[in-house]
Amino acid sequence: MSALNNLKLSNAKRSMGLSPLLVRRQKLIAKLGEQIQLAQAQQQGQPFNTTRLKSITDEHGQRQTIEVQRRVKQWWWTNDTGKTCLNIRYGARALELAKGKSTVEVGAPEHLMDTLKLIKNAVEQGELDTQIEAVSGAVRTGFKK
Repeated sequence: MSALNNLKLSNAKRSMGLSPLLVRRQKLIAKLGEQIQLAQAQQQGQPFNTTRLKSITDEHGQRQTIEVQRRVKQWWWTNDTGKTCLNIRYGARALELAKGKSTVEVGAPEHLMDTLKLIKNAVEQGELDTQIEAVSGAVRTGFKK
């Protein structure tokens, strides 16, 4: 028992998972990463697709997992004045970044990458947690009967 006396003992319990807020934040960070990769590919003139795994049943009844390409829809567009605008989306809904404003006016397309990286850093620091929570709450109410 003398060996155990040298250890610092406690009754701390291991958490079983991330909080829902952190899960939502990580989901948005991953989607922003895809948008950054899409913007880089467009600047270089290359196509960008991601892949996902899909389970199918073949003609013999065996289940197989295959990779299929998934198109990534861009969150930015050019408005009537020729400026690039950007919506930050969580699922199918745009985040309201300020009261009644959900669009970021980027200006020139060259500034798109810097703007996306700035927004990604803001999400990592938790600056958009209230907006993410509001949108996810609205999405959840759509599933209730």
